[in-house]
Amino acid sequence: MRRGSTVLLALLGALALIWGTAPASLAAQRTTVRAAHNPVIFVHGYNADPGVWGGMISDFKADGYTDNELFSWGYDTHQSVNEVLAGQFADYVNDVLRTTGASKVDLVAHSFGSLTTRWYVKFLGGTGTVDHWVSLGGPNHGTYLTWACVIWDQACRDMSPGSYVQDQLAAGDETPGAVKYATFWSECDEVIDPDSSVALDGAVNTDAGCLKHNDLLGDAGVSRGVREFLGR
Repeated sequence: MRRGSTVLLALLGALALIWGTAPASLAAQRTTVRAAHNPVIFVHGYNADPGVWGGMISDFKADGYTDNELFSWGYDTHQSVNEVLAGQFADYVNDVLRTTGASKVDLVAHSFGSLTTRWYVKFLGGTGTVDHWVSLGGPNHGTYLTWACVIWDQACRDMSPGSYVQDQLAAGDETPGAVKYATFWSECDEVIDPDSSVALDGAVNTDAGCLKHNDLLGDAGVSRGVREFLGR
């Protein structure tokens, strides 16, 4: 009986060792998967919706990103950047961080979405939660085409050169913190006037060539450039 008990104890000890190490191994695997990419939040522009990101999100998936790493924020584009939207976006970022367990996110914004995300980064703590920030055709210093809607639309006022939002975002450091910044602009952008409005001091500013404003969303070269930048 003693020999049998000894064998049984040895067997139980071996099983306990296996059971004790298995969860740690699985936890390590989960950590490895989670650390593969920062969650990416795509933010659409004025009078648009998250559906505009379909093509680029497909490119990200083909490049190894999973559904659990890709998020699209939808919002009312007629609201104030500083009084409404940036706070709502901050809540969304916090939700993504809680859901994924990540410590930082990457942001990819088109057009008007660039202003809301910049305000979040500069004034609402985003320098601590954002790793990469990318703007596609953003009115980062305003666009004169907003004259057509400034009378009745707050977002248009925020996009106008010399507005409160523009002045605050341009004051001091345009690219604060340790965040990596990039912009993509087009010499044929019919919405951003002047074209030079997109580029920011301290950012990697890329001429995307002759593309229409919304074509920045679906251009293969821009998509590749964004993914390469996020990999830095």
